[in-house]
Amino acid sequence: MRINAFSDVCLRALMLLSASPEGELLTTQAIAGGVGTPYNHVSKAVLKLRSLGLVEAVRGRSGGVRISAKGRTTTVGWLLRELDEREDLVECESPNGDCPMNTDCGLRGALRRAREAFYRELDDIVVSGLPHRSQMEPVFVMLHTRRPEQAR
Repeated sequence: MRINAFSDVCLRALMLLSASPEGELLTTQAIAGGVGTPYNHVSKAVLKLRSLGLVEAVRGRSGGVRISAKGRTTTVGWLLRELDEREDLVECESPNGDCPMNTDCGLRGALRRAREAFYRELDDIVVSGLPHRSQMEPVFVMLHTRRPEQAR
Protein backbone atom coordinates (compact mmCIF):
# COMPACT_ATOMS: atom_id res chain seq x y z
CA MET A 1 0.00 0.00 0.00
CA ARG A 2 1.06 3.54 -0.59
CA ILE A 3 -0.24 6.72 1.00
CA ASN A 4 -0.72 9.87 -1.03
CA ALA A 5 1.48 12.96 -0.73
CA PHE A 6 -1.16 14.92 1.19
CA SER A 7 -1.43 12.20 3.86
CA ASP A 8 2.35 12.11 4.11
CA VAL A 9 2.52 15.88 4.73
CA CYS A 10 -0.27 15.65 7.33
CA LEU A 11 1.55 12.85 9.18
CA ARG A 12 4.89 14.67 9.14
CA ALA A 13 3.32 17.94 10.32
CA LEU A 14 1.53 16.17 13.18
CA MET A 15 4.74 14.36 14.16
CA LEU A 16 6.63 17.66 14.24
CA LEU A 17 3.94 19.33 16.33
CA SER A 18 3.79 16.38 18.72
CA ALA A 19 7.53 16.61 19.32
CA SER A 20 7.55 20.35 19.95
CA PRO A 21 7.55 21.53 23.57
CA GLU A 22 4.13 21.49 25.28
CA GLY A 23 2.02 24.45 24.24
CA GLU A 24 4.61 25.94 21.89
CA LEU A 25 3.17 27.51 18.76
CA LEU A 26 4.82 26.90 15.40
CA THR A 27 4.01 28.94 12.35
CA THR A 28 2.93 27.16 9.21
CA GLN A 29 6.12 28.48 7.61
CA ALA A 30 8.20 26.87 10.37
CA ILE A 31 6.32 23.58 9.97
CA ALA A 32 6.99 23.70 6.22
CA GLY A 33 10.70 24.15 6.88
CA GLY A 34 10.70 21.44 9.51
CA VAL A 35 9.07 18.81 7.30
CA GLY A 36 10.81 19.90 4.09
CA THR A 37 7.61 20.60 2.18
CA PRO A 38 6.40 23.72 0.36
CA TYR A 39 4.40 26.19 2.45
CA ASN A 40 1.22 25.92 0.37
CA HIS A 41 1.08 22.13 0.84
CA VAL A 42 1.61 22.46 4.58
CA SER A 43 -1.06 25.18 4.80
CA LYS A 44 -3.62 22.82 3.28
CA ALA A 45 -2.50 20.02 5.60
CA VAL A 46 -2.79 22.24 8.68
CA LEU A 47 -6.29 23.30 7.64
CA LYS A 48 -7.33 19.66 7.34
CA LEU A 49 -5.70 18.71 10.65
CA ARG A 50 -7.51 21.62 12.27
CA SER A 51 -10.85 20.55 10.81
CA LEU A 52 -10.24 17.08 12.28
CA GLY A 53 -9.56 18.65 15.70
CA LEU A 54 -5.95 17.44 15.80
CA VAL A 55 -4.34 20.87 15.97
CA GLU A 56 -5.29 24.22 17.41
CA ALA A 57 -4.57 27.45 15.58
CA VAL A 58 -3.96 30.77 17.29
CA ARG A 59 -4.35 33.81 15.07
CA GLY A 60 -2.40 37.02 15.24
CA ARG A 61 1.12 38.29 15.20
CA SER A 62 2.43 35.79 17.76
CA GLY A 63 0.07 33.04 16.64
CA GLY A 64 0.75 29.64 15.24
CA VAL A 65 -0.29 26.02 15.47
CA ARG A 66 0.03 23.46 18.26
CA ILE A 67 -1.13 19.90 18.65
CA SER A 68 -4.42 19.35 20.49
CA ALA A 69 -5.17 16.70 23.12
CA LYS A 70 -6.98 14.69 20.42
CA GLY A 71 -3.93 15.04 18.17
CA ARG A 72 -1.67 13.61 20.89
CA THR A 73 -3.73 10.41 21.04
CA THR A 74 -4.67 9.91 17.39
CA THR A 75 -3.42 6.83 15.60
CA VAL A 76 -1.83 6.56 12.18
CA GLY A 77 -4.59 4.19 11.02
CA TRP A 78 -7.41 6.52 12.05
CA LEU A 79 -5.76 9.54 10.45
CA LEU A 80 -5.06 7.78 7.16
CA ARG A 81 -8.68 6.59 6.97
CA GLU A 82 -9.88 10.16 7.50
CA LEU A 83 -7.54 11.51 4.83
CA ASP A 84 -8.23 8.82 2.23
CA GLU A 85 -10.95 10.16 -0.01
CA ARG A 86 -10.71 7.40 -2.60
CA GLU A 87 -13.74 5.17 -2.76
CA ASP A 88 -11.91 2.45 -4.67
CA LEU A 89 -8.23 1.74 -5.23
CA VAL A 90 -8.86 0.70 -8.81
CA GLU A 91 -10.35 2.82 -11.56
CA CYS A 92 -13.18 0.95 -13.23
CA GLU A 93 -13.79 3.65 -15.81
CA SER A 94 -11.72 4.68 -18.77
CA PRO A 95 -12.06 7.30 -21.50
CA ASN A 96 -13.78 4.57 -23.54
CA GLY A 97 -16.39 3.88 -20.83
CA ASP A 98 -16.79 1.50 -17.93
CA CYS A 99 -14.76 -1.68 -17.64
CA PRO A 100 -16.71 -4.55 -19.21
CA MET A 101 -15.88 -6.66 -16.12
CA ASN A 102 -17.32 -4.02 -13.77
CA THR A 103 -20.35 -6.05 -12.69
CA ASP A 104 -19.63 -8.45 -9.83
CA CYS A 105 -15.90 -7.66 -9.88
CA GLY A 106 -13.87 -9.41 -7.18
CA LEU A 107 -10.86 -7.13 -7.52
CA ARG A 108 -12.51 -4.05 -6.02
CA GLY A 109 -13.61 -5.92 -2.91
CA ALA A 110 -10.23 -7.59 -2.47
CA LEU A 111 -8.43 -4.25 -2.71
CA ARG A 112 -10.88 -2.63 -0.29
CA ARG A 113 -10.19 -5.41 2.26
CA ALA A 114 -6.43 -5.07 1.73
CA ARG A 115 -6.63 -1.32 2.34
CA GLU A 116 -8.58 -1.87 5.55
CA ALA A 117 -6.03 -4.49 6.69
CA PHE A 118 -3.28 -1.90 6.05
CA TYR A 119 -5.09 0.68 8.19
CA ARG A 120 -5.87 -1.87 10.91
CA GLU A 121 -2.16 -2.65 11.17
CA LEU A 122 -1.56 1.06 11.85
CA ASP A 123 -4.40 1.45 14.36
CA ASP A 124 -2.13 0.74 17.33
CA ILE A 125 0.52 3.28 16.33
CA VAL A 126 -0.01 6.68 17.95
CA VAL A 127 1.41 9.48 15.81
CA SER A 128 2.87 11.33 18.80
CA GLY A 129 4.87 8.21 19.73
CA LEU A 130 6.78 8.20 16.45
CA PRO A 131 9.26 11.11 16.76
CA HIS A 132 12.62 10.34 18.40
CA ARG A 133 14.86 12.93 20.07
CA SER A 134 17.79 12.18 17.73
CA GLN A 135 15.50 12.67 14.74
CA MET A 136 13.79 15.85 15.96
CA GLU A 137 16.59 17.74 17.70
CA PRO A 138 18.28 18.91 14.47
CA VAL A 139 14.89 20.07 13.16
CA PHE A 140 14.21 22.21 16.21
CA VAL A 141 17.74 23.62 16.11
CA MET A 142 17.15 24.58 12.48
CA LEU A 143 13.83 26.20 13.45
CA HIS A 144 15.51 28.06 16.35
CA THR A 145 13.03 26.78 18.93
CA ARG A 146 13.55 25.24 22.33
CA ARG A 147 14.71 21.66 22.55
CA PRO A 148 11.92 19.10 22.23
CA GLU A 149 11.13 17.65 25.65
CA GLN A 150 8.63 15.04 24.53
CA ALA A 151 10.54 13.31 21.77
CA ARG A 152 11.97 10.01 22.92
